[in-house]
Amino acid sequence: MNDTSLKALEKQIISIAQEVGELIKEKRKTFNAEQLEEKSAHNLVTVVDKAAEAFLLDKLSKAFPGSGFMGEEGGDISSENGYRWIVDPIDGTSNFVHDLPLYSTSIALEKDNEIVLGVINDIPHDTVYHAVQGMGAYANGKQISVSGTKTVYHSLFVTGFPYEESELDRFLGIYKHLLRNSRGVRRFGSAAIDLCYVAAGKFEAFYEVGLNPWDVAAGGLLVKEAGGAVTTITNTNDWLFGKSLCASNGQIHSELLALM
Repeated sequence: MNDTSLKALEKQIISIAQEVGELIKEKRKTFNAEQLEEKSAHNLVTVVDKAAEAFLLDKLSKAFPGSGFMGEEGGDISSENGYRWIVDPIDGTSNFVHDLPLYSTSIALEKDNEIVLGVINDIPHDTVYHAVQGMGAYANGKQISVSGTKTVYHSLFVTGFPYEESELDRFLGIYKHLLRNSRGVRRFGSAAIDLCYVAAGKFEAFYEVGLNPWDVAAGGLLVKEAGGAVTTITNTNDWLFGKSLCASNGQIHSELLALM
């Protein structure tokens, strides 16, 4: 698929992301506790997640026939053409359940372990972030870029909390250092939105462990296309499947990785 074809496909995916956003907003109006399942106290799924994923599976399969599919809620289709959609129907389900306006739909297209197209709908704020590999990052059609901040001390960070005991001590050490030696650390509960905000220059960096491909696929591409750097926290390039992520404006990347 060439750049022209990807740009044409991007328009279709933006439209699909907006459609599923409207579906999710409508279902939120009548949402109740009976529509909720608990995988664990901090890992929730709702009938809305499942309905949104089914909607996306249908729409994306028609937009690009023969492509595979990987969804957070279990959608799994083998690829016939070498491309695969990686989808999180609602990233930030706990926020959605509690009616906090910080959740999104993330859609990415992968080929050979690289993301070539990414679209994230920040649903409560009616903002769609989108990128095609090598062609820049955008929010509602307006080009965005990472910040120019050059030091950790002058940076604002966003993160997510690890729930595995083995990761907690390291995380708390980094968190404590940044609280004392930066502009602060925020925790929003949607990795996709966190990455959009790094790409748009609102934060200097996002870091987290225990991540899945659907958490980071589209957002990682957005940060890279906005001029930032994306690696695992051990500074390898397999961030898509590497279970950890450090995404920054690039200026502070080495300094932040040293803290990890």
